[in-house]
Amino acid sequence: MRDVIRITDFQAPELDVYARLREIQLLNRHEPEKGIFIAESPRVIKRALDAGCEPLSFLAEERYLEKELRDIKSRCPKIPVYTADMEILSRITGYKLTRGMLCAMRRPPLRTAEEVCRAASRIVVLENVVNPTNVGAIFRSAAALDMDAVLLTSDCSDPLYRRAVRVSMGTVFQIPWTYLDEQRTGPKDGIGLLRSLGFRTAAMALTEDAVSVDDAKLLSEEKLAVILGTEGDGLSEDTIADCDYRVRIPMAHEVDSLNVAAASAVVFWELGKK
Repeated sequence: MRDVIRITDFQAPELDVYARLREIQLLNRHEPEKGIFIAESPRVIKRALDAGCEPLSFLAEERYLEKELRDIKSRCPKIPVYTADMEILSRITGYKLTRGMLCAMRRPPLRTAEEVCRAASRIVVLENVVNPTNVGAIFRSAAALDMDAVLLTSDCSDPLYRRAVRVSMGTVFQIPWTYLDEQRTGPKDGIGLLRSLGFRTAAMALTEDAVSVDDAKLLSEEKLAVILGTEGDGLSEDTIADCDYRVRIPMAHEVDSLNVAAASAVVFWELGKK
C-alpha cells in the first residue's frame, strides 16, 4: 500500500488519539460534534463504516496493510494510514487486543428516543450500568437475540468507549441506541416517555410480586421495554415501583441473581419467543 505513513517516534502527534487521549477527552462533552471514538479490529471497523461512521485515520501493524486493510481503505481512500514498528505499537495500551488494526472515527450525532423507538416492539433500557464490558456484552446479546433498540440513562458507561465497542464486536453500530433524551438527563421521566411511545415496562427485580421471565402475559405484550439496573444494587426503588411488571429469572441452588450481562441474554431470549 503506497500511501502509508510510517511513525518512528512514540510521541508523534499522529498517535495522540490512540495513545494519549483519555476516553473522557475523546468523548468531548463540551463539543460533542467533535467527539471521537476508537474502533478496533477489521470486523468492528467494517461495521462502523456500514453504519455511516466517519473515519479520521487508521493505525495498523504492517502485516495487516496488504490484506485486511486494503478492502477497508478502498471505501475511504483519502483517510491517512499510519503504521509503526512493534516496539512503538506495543506501548499503546491494549494494542495487542486490537487484532492488528485501529481506526479513529468521528462520533455520530445522538438520535432522540422517539427516533430510536419509532418502529421498535422490544427495547432494552439500562439504568446506571457503569461497566463498559457489561454494556458491550448487553449490546452483543441484544443484536444476536433480535432486540430492536437500547436506551441508556446518563450515568451508564458510554457504548462507544473503546472497551464497550470491542466487547460488543461492533454491534453498537447495528442496534439503534441513544440516551433517554438527547440532553442525557436521568431516568426520572423515562417511564413516562416509554409509556407515551406505547411501551409497557418490565423491571428486572427480586421482589415478592415479580413474575417469571417466561410469564405468558408478559410475553404477549405488543410493545415491551425491559429495564436492567446497575451492577450490584440493581434498579432504583422508584423505577421498580413505576414499572408495569416486576420480572425475575427462576434460579437453582439458592443463587439469587446473575451478572447483568448474563441476565440480559436470558431475558432477550425469552422475549424473542413472542
